Amino acid sequence: MFMNWRELLTSLKRSHSLLGGTNPKMLEAYRNLAAAQGSNGALEPKMRELIALAVAVTTRCDGCISSHAAAAVQAGATEAEVSDALGTAMALNAGAAYVYSLRALEAFNEMKAA
Repeated sequence: MFMNWRELLTSLKRSHSLLGGTNPKMLEAYRNLAAAQGSNGALEPKMRELIALAVAVTTRCDGCISSHAAAAVQAGATEAEVSDALGTAMALNAGAAYVYSLRALEAFNEMKAA
């Protein structure tokens, strides 16, 4: 097991006041951003959580993974749906590495030509 995800989520929930105590406006803005998510109702909560979980993987955020995995369970996502969303994240991340590899090679060749 990589980590205790429930413990991480509990720890994150307990720790949020640390930043809120020194930067309450920032914490309030973050809460407002989270509350606004999905406010137009175009996506069902389960779909939003599957997307969020895939994005959490591509951004490598363990706290986001724990939070959105719990929310995906709450929204009724199945393991097959989660697996499909994660497969999309994997494909996209590999695609991003490919595109940025082309950019890096272009930068290298431009520098070499100078």
